[in-house]
Amino acid sequence: MTADEGGLPGIRRNVPTAIHVQISEHVRMRIASGEWPAHYRLKSEPELAQEFGVSRGTVHRALTTLIEEGLLRQVRGRGTFVTSTVIEPSIAQKLSTLSEDFASQGVVATTEVRECSLITPPRPVAALLDLASPDARVLRLVRVRTIPEGPVALLFNFVRADLAPGIERADFTSSSLFGELEGTFGLRIATARRTFSAEAATEETARALAVEEGSPVQYLQQVTYLEDGRPVEYSDVWIHSGRLRVTSLLLRR
Repeated sequence: MTADEGGLPGIRRNVPTAIHVQISEHVRMRIASGEWPAHYRLKSEPELAQEFGVSRGTVHRALTTLIEEGLLRQVRGRGTFVTSTVIEPSIAQKLSTLSEDFASQGVVATTEVRECSLITPPRPVAALLDLASPDARVLRLVRVRTIPEGPVALLFNFVRADLAPGIERADFTSSSLFGELEGTFGLRIATARRTFSAEAATEETARALAVEEGSPVQYLQQVTYLEDGRPVEYSDVWIHSGRLRVTSLLLRR
């Protein structure tokens, strides 16, 4: 058995501590020391098993412990990575909602619904949603998403009521907007246009996200389209950049 890289202690077989527990601790120390930073990709399980001089099953058990603790995460087809201390949703990579991202990452989040009512859309929103009739109505949904560390996002959504009649009666404290549109109303969401920028927090945004007024926040603007090309939803989202970071996985080809 070779000594551990980076001067960290190696695996000892003459102590009562189980080998898989020692491997878990070894990985924790590398993460804590900064040698394995957030997003660092570990070697494959067979490679780690050879490095430690143990079976692959022992390595798998050790890594599973750390995944359950939230220190590591596995991405199908890509490998095992050190997690970030800041939540990183995939909303810059695929058409998912924050609630869907939180659920997939095991993040406990709550939703406060501040408004859920039918209104006459503001003129810019009506234009983006292709609503020419002066009698057109949209759902105005205002929510705040919160994780244990504090509020992370303020969301304003405008949804075409003609495509989802009765949506104002949905309980958005426990269900997602896309989930309602697809599951309850049978709509097939296909694409969206998202624009990201940085903004200074207004008084309302600062109060919702528990930051100082004028602090930088991430701003996301989105128009969502159905399979037939009709726009169904427009949204403005302000994100607490200290608690939630938006990243993109980019492919050259």
